[in-house]
Amino acid sequence: MTEENLPIVAFSGGDPAGIGPELCMKAALSDEVTSICRPLIYCDRAVLQDHKDAIGLDIEIDDYSDIAKIDWRSPGVKCLDLDLFGVQTFHMGEINADNGRASVACGAAAIKAAVAGEVFAVVAAPQTEKSIHLAGIEFDGYPSFVARQTGLPPEDVYLMVCFDNYRIAHTTLHSSVRHSIDLITEERVKHIIQSVNETLKKIGIGHPRILVSGLNPHASEGGLFGTEEAEIIEPAIAATREVGVHVEGPIAADLMLHEDGFDAFIVMLHDQGHIPTKLLAKHRTAGLSIGSPILFSSVAHGSAHDIAGQGIAEPTAVIEAVRRLVGPLTRAP
Repeated sequence: MTEENLPIVAFSGGDPAGIGPELCMKAALSDEVTSICRPLIYCDRAVLQDHKDAIGLDIEIDDYSDIAKIDWRSPGVKCLDLDLFGVQTFHMGEINADNGRASVACGAAAIKAAVAGEVFAVVAAPQTEKSIHLAGIEFDGYPSFVARQTGLPPEDVYLMVCFDNYRIAHTTLHSSVRHSIDLITEERVKHIIQSVNETLKKIGIGHPRILVSGLNPHASEGGLFGTEEAEIIEPAIAATREVGVHVEGPIAADLMLHEDGFDAFIVMLHDQGHIPTKLLAKHRTAGLSIGSPILFSSVAHGSAHDIAGQGIAEPTAVIEAVRRLVGPLTRAP
């Protein structure tokens, strides 16, 4: 794939007061990123400049107000310049409503470009929920944010965490265990299987293989420890197989990652996926929000106000998020 044909990936700057702008600039300079896509940072140019000056990064910021006018041959990190602060003063390292509004504006603009087909995918730098809440904006994580921005019910977009060779999608996420069990229906399990299958195809996996976990210990062991597997999960798997999805299960959640040859795993509950992920890949996890019309990924760490402007933030998770989205597409056959 030639450079001019590489997909454009929008980097949402995230919380401008944290390490997000630094991560985006460093990732946009990475050979690992520029070899597989054309990175475009959605942020206020002045914010990028403040971070650039603070950390002593020797780069040019090539900013535009119209994506159609970008000269990809010109030097510098490409920025879609957003007026995030108007006459307000930007304060690095602070939790405040202005920074919360700015982080949401970055994400919304990048998602709008993806919906319009102007960019192939979105990678979001970390945000700070407290700042967003101070701005009076409803926010409980990127999956529901993506859903709202694309006109979907919040529960119809799922989180898939990715690290190394693993992709783990969550049928339920930020709800109590009691409420999560109520959410696990045959229709929901079918929907997440189909969403995972479609996402894997979008990122270049032609014939995805998916493995689904059970809800109960030992996947209920034939009904000894519950009925959800037989009444909900198995019928959902059978129904999606009938429409051509290569899906297997249910399998005990604690055995799932021992199984080889699968492109993605689906768990029922938050901790079934997050506990192994954080044990095995503490600092190199990317999260994909799946089930919406766009490809959207975010990093799994925070905005780290305590090190903002110090130049020590590592862009590993941002690079991993890009690699997850476009790497299979650009890999030589």
